Amino acid sequence: MNGLTGNEAVVMKNVCKDFKVLNRHEGLKGSIRDLFSRDYKTVSAVKDVSMTVNRGEIIGYLGPNGAGKSTTIKMMTGVLEPTSGEILVNGKVPYKNRTENCENIGVVFGQRSQLWWALPLVESFKLLRDIYMVPQKDYEGMIELYRSLVDLESILHKPVRQMSLGQRTLSDILAAFIHNPPVVFLDEPTIGLDVSMKAKIRELILGLNKEKNTTVILTTHDMGDVDALCRRIVIIDKGMKIYDNDIDHLKNYFGSYRTLKLKLADDTWEEMLIDEKTTDVMDVIMARQKETKIKDVKILEISTEDVIKKIYEGSSK
Repeated sequence: MNGLTGNEAVVMKNVCKDFKVLNRHEGLKGSIRDLFSRDYKTVSAVKDVSMTVNRGEIIGYLGPNGAGKSTTIKMMTGVLEPTSGEILVNGKVPYKNRTENCENIGVVFGQRSQLWWALPLVESFKLLRDIYMVPQKDYEGMIELYRSLVDLESILHKPVRQMSLGQRTLSDILAAFIHNPPVVFLDEPTIGLDVSMKAKIRELILGLNKEKNTTVILTTHDMGDVDALCRRIVIIDKGMKIYDNDIDHLKNYFGSYRTLKLKLADDTWEEMLIDEKTTDVMDVIMARQKETKIKDVKILEISTEDVIKKIYEGSSK
């Protein structure tokens, strides 16, 4: 690719990915017919996506289910070859340099652990050290860094099968960074965790990014992750990129929106999104007051989650 500065960790240019899908027929006869059918249709999972991620960035790669996020990540990691377009990760084409690419990325995907279930965590770390051929001094340096960021001793000698979900997730993230890769892909790293463990995971990711300047590409549906970790977000829907900018710019674009929360007579809270350019907040409150008693009112700035919802709604239309 032309025009690269050398500071790019990931570069995608006009990337597309199509799949051939069999047109299936209903019933037993249809199933038998499908065995010999050549009736295929082409489905475009990713359509002309371009983006550049610089070294040290943490970006949120967001989109609804089926938007094309996983397909894009699989192309970045070298699992899939794009139908057209160009991808470089750490200056290499992932699917052409799969072994080298795997040596220079870290991955935590879909709660699929890369740890050995029956072994203490430290033994998994040692095995990964050998697999990635990490020099002993570098390995010991990473372990010391981990100790400075988390309570490592409480899990280091604990078999993975005895860990809680939060401890396993924490351990998987540590394992993904053990060989100090320039780029790490994290898929839903805090899913299913309690508030306390989510905070620990986020602090760990920020700490590792700061200390090692690691580029992190994060896919998540938890907007708490986005607010805590990402200054920039990329949104994809129906295979197409629909937003690529920082969060503050996104919120400014929706600056006239407010979240109106009303506490009703039964002590439940009702929440709605109001655009002050088109709707008077007091008119909404008065109209609702005619229907039921309102005990309390709160007007909040629009949240990242509400902004993302508005963008999804707009793209679906």
